[in-house]
Amino acid sequence: MKAALFGQFYRQGAEAYVQIILQTLAHHKVDVHVAQELADLLQAHHVTIDQLEDLPRFTALDKSFDFFISVGGDGTILKSVTYVRDLNIPVIGINTGRLGFLSNIPKEDIDKQLRHVINGDYTITERTLLAIDTTTNSPDLAPLNFALNEVAVNRKNSTSMIRVDVWIQDEHLNSYWSDGLIVATPTGSTGYSLSCGGPLIDPHAANLVITPIAPHNLNARPLIIPDHREVRLKVTTGEAHFLMSLDSRIATLSNETEILIRKAPFTLKMIQLPQTSFIKTLRDKFLWGEDRRN
Repeated sequence: MKAALFGQFYRQGAEAYVQIILQTLAHHKVDVHVAQELADLLQAHHVTIDQLEDLPRFTALDKSFDFFISVGGDGTILKSVTYVRDLNIPVIGINTGRLGFLSNIPKEDIDKQLRHVINGDYTITERTLLAIDTTTNSPDLAPLNFALNEVAVNRKNSTSMIRVDVWIQDEHLNSYWSDGLIVATPTGSTGYSLSCGGPLIDPHAANLVITPIAPHNLNARPLIIPDHREVRLKVTTGEAHFLMSLDSRIATLSNETEILIRKAPFTLKMIQLPQTSFIKTLRDKFLWGEDRRN
């Protein structure tokens, strides 16, 4: 069995959790490869982990890996997608961050849950991704022109609103005057879209949600559409450029660039362990069902 280990941030004491991961995997004779990015991060913080020193490094993956371990928060999962891409390597998220909708294995339960993975005691959930094309080229995008959470457009270097014209399957939907616009997957419905008033969507739903950011049109509301529909955006600003983000990656595009957003031809495979589910995560993170008055 072969595993990839990745992390992109360092928090005080995080090395203890990396040690537990490595000890558990070594006990079960798992062949572990460590992201060069993680090794460099630990070195920059003068952190030494004996079990990690002699492990092979990777900067890219191939299909020989059985699973990918993301250590951090949901942002680390989003970065993991840029490694996994369309290789169909299942991803498991160990939450050493804060909220953790995607990284839902608590750091206190690492050994037990990793043993479930090694023993094959899990199911796979497939997460929709978005792919984009633009009418102007941007070196910031290629070849990573996909997103797990959302594609968002925002103003740049201005306090003025931007205009976002939206078409669905070539039918004009609306012209949004706003700070920006989000097109989110069900996975992304618990992120940026939610903070802008968008709905929560079960990750098994075959939908996308279009959510305006601080719209001037007071009658503008989030809209859920089937995920087989193509969405086209045209952004007009008073400046020369605007920003487009794909999850945490940001590109600068020229005014009036058009963006075509469609469901990506591949999915992200997420490992779901026993006693975990989207519904349970909602209850735990939002404290649903608990009476906080007492």
